[in-house]
Amino acid sequence: MISITEMLRQPPFLGVFLAMIQSVAVAQTNAEAASGESTYRYYCYQCHAYSGNGETQARSFLNPAPRDFTTPASRDLEESQMIDAVSYGREGTGMPSFSSVLSEAEIDAVVSYVRNAFMGEVRRDINYHSEVNGWIDHVRYKDAYDFVTGDVRMETPTEKLTSEQLRGRSLYLSACISCHEQSLNKQDDVVWELRAVSYPREHFSNRNEPIDIISGASPYALHDRPAIPTSKSANVSRGMTLYQDNCAFCHAADGTGRNWIGSFLEPHPRDFTDPGFQLLRQREGLKAVVRIGLPERSMPAWRSVLSESEIDDIVDYMQDVFMPLGGSAVSR
Repeated sequence: MISITEMLRQPPFLGVFLAMIQSVAVAQTNAEAASGESTYRYYCYQCHAYSGNGETQARSFLNPAPRDFTTPASRDLEESQMIDAVSYGREGTGMPSFSSVLSEAEIDAVVSYVRNAFMGEVRRDINYHSEVNGWIDHVRYKDAYDFVTGDVRMETPTEKLTSEQLRGRSLYLSACISCHEQSLNKQDDVVWELRAVSYPREHFSNRNEPIDIISGASPYALHDRPAIPTSKSANVSRGMTLYQDNCAFCHAADGTGRNWIGSFLEPHPRDFTDPGFQLLRQREGLKAVVRIGLPERSMPAWRSVLSESEIDDIVDYMQDVFMPLGGSAVSR
């Protein structure tokens, strides 16, 4: 009889034996990779991101920012340096020591995962918003993508947003902003805007005198001063009265939309004094908006309230007081 050792040295048995060893090694490598990935996703992604680029909310609060493992500079890191950083942390940074919560094997595994997934010439396409992470049909958030990337800034006046962008803004504020706050984007300019946070008290109306000194001292009161026309024609005079009685409630007496109500409404009413408001030059188009309103905006239809001649008078007044200098209107 031959021994087991001698039997395994025979060609048929040797091939099977080596294949078994290789299978065990591959299985062990796969298990280590899975362990490293699960460890990374539990302890590391909050700062370094699922894709390893450090584009996280934490970045806006940490200085220095979490390391971006996808940069060419990160490829110069030695594996031993990374194991040391995970084990003992890095003084003066937000990187803590994990030696009390991870075993040496787990630290080795997570470092190996980072190097293989993010630091190689070919990086894995890792997407957090996947079904395995609970993001079913993530494409339904597509209208919010431009707000996540910062291509459309939150400071953009709502009246300048399209219908799709308004939906995207709402989605961004309700679902995305907790992780994708816009300060992460490269633009650091902050635009401050005076904003009413409550509806005016005591049944406020722009037609009435201020009910008390506090209401009268409001910064919005500046915009409750009517714009005075240059024309003395009867139709412009009638238009001024109609505008102040009906339109100034939202658009302000001076046409800026920066009164109390206008600042409270979202989207904000149109600022008629904006030189970019081209519709003011197009009489029929402006009348149509007054007549039928604007969908998904705070502009209602007035066709059941104002007659055609009254709408004509309002437009006459608006073109007299709000038309940009040097502009020309299309006459009746």
